[in-house]
Amino acid sequence: MKIPEIPSHEIEFSAIRAQGAGGQNVNKVSSAVHLRFSIPNSSLPAEFKSRLLALNDQRINKEGVVVIKAQTSRSQEANRAEALMRLMALIESVAVLAKPRRATKPSYGAKQRRLDGKQLRGSVKALRGKVTY
Repeated sequence: MKIPEIPSHEIEFSAIRAQGAGGQNVNKVSSAVHLRFSIPNSSLPAEFKSRLLALNDQRINKEGVVVIKAQTSRSQEANRAEALMRLMALIESVAVLAKPRRATKPSYGAKQRRLDGKQLRGSVKALRGKVTY
């Protein structure tokens, strides 16, 4: 299914200070970015919304808001672009429906080969024991 374009008014960005080492600059500049995207209030198709809300992803909170934190780059613009790419990747992951698994059974021959291999392995191990006369 084709992924729809997300209007910019549905995505909320906020600049925060990045964590970790970085010298003096890290304490002055808010280069990290928080992206917030509300799934229930978005213009995504209903099937996308339901699949996104069904995901077991730590970035999606109980209210159905996706929170993505990007702080790998030193520039705010690059972090903003990375956060958008991560959001699109998350939406793309639910766009393709997984093929349902069909249950299968091993054949009789496959079962026999497995049991023969187990028996052979057991006899090899049994021959490793102490020799008694």
